[in-house]
Amino acid sequence: MNTNFRKFIWFLPLILLTAVSCSSSKYITIEIPRKARQELPERIQSLVLVNRTVDDSYTDTPSDTLQNIFFKKAFDVDTVIHDLQSADTMLQALGKLLFESGRYDYVIPENRFIDHKENSFLSETMQWDEVKDLCETFQTDAVLSVDMFQTSVVTKYQRESYYNPADDAFYEIARAQMAVVYEALFRIYDPLEEKVIMREFMRDTIYWEDGAGSARELFSHFTTVKQGLSEAGIALALDFSEKISTVWNREQRLILSDKDDRMTQAENLVNENDWASAMELWKKVAAESSSKATKSKAAFNLAVGYELQGNVDEAIKWGLESYNTMFRQTTYDYLERLKLRRQELEKLK
Repeated sequence: MNTNFRKFIWFLPLILLTAVSCSSSKYITIEIPRKARQELPERIQSLVLVNRTVDDSYTDTPSDTLQNIFFKKAFDVDTVIHDLQSADTMLQALGKLLFESGRYDYVIPENRFIDHKENSFLSETMQWDEVKDLCETFQTDAVLSVDMFQTSVVTKYQRESYYNPADDAFYEIARAQMAVVYEALFRIYDPLEEKVIMREFMRDTIYWEDGAGSARELFSHFTTVKQGLSEAGIALALDFSEKISTVWNREQRLILSDKDDRMTQAENLVNENDWASAMELWKKVAAESSSKATKSKAAFNLAVGYELQGNVDEAIKWGLESYNTMFRQTTYDYLERLKLRRQELEKLK
């Protein structure tokens, strides 16, 4: 059986790009991990992802066909749509997000839509022999199952008049609105303890609104119903992945510039992503420069360098060195952020 299988890797804080530079400083953007809100047991490192809600009511209607159905109703519709592409997009996106968090391996079987029995509109809890068989077959620690998934689409089209005082005239505008309401039930089955270790119901809405001079112009760029359904699947995957996996938030850091030749050389090395060589130069400047201002800048930059290496304690040490050499509000603020980062890293252990 063909599968998608992703290997586990751990990401250190990642330098993304140089954002802004000026005569006294340069901003870089890094990624900072944030602990999951509902962490799974550490022994669960891999998941097989399946869907137990797709049945004969699900279709994969082509985008143009689906759009024409809505146009024939004047784009004024309120309906439930069981879209196969949306369900599959959600599962695929969820697997990739869990992997990219650095926390999980995942497997999505080729036959990922598996048979199920429904109790009301939810799939019944999976039998434990089935859970164990899936985990043994795909060599995973647990099963993540979508046991309910539904999308409702609400659309509206209207023509509106508005007055333009600049030329003292009335104009008409074509306006469209679309909302996709998505809801799902996720269960994570632990075969070792024969226990559902997580049961999460999620419901939310994504919304689009736009206008143009004519209906043709409007719908030439307005999000299609099919695309809206797929985006709802991705939004749902994002919502759930943030519950159980590390989230990476982007933050900016300063690199302080100085007229000292070695500081300029170090800054050029940073531009080339050669942090090791830049840090060697900053250490020499911090030890040898006769200027307190220059020494404190070198120490500050060393703090940033060590933070990027994941060594927050050493970053705090050099941050304090910079602060004690010459006071800067920037250094004080950075030390406060480093203290918070140390607390965040403790939670990730």
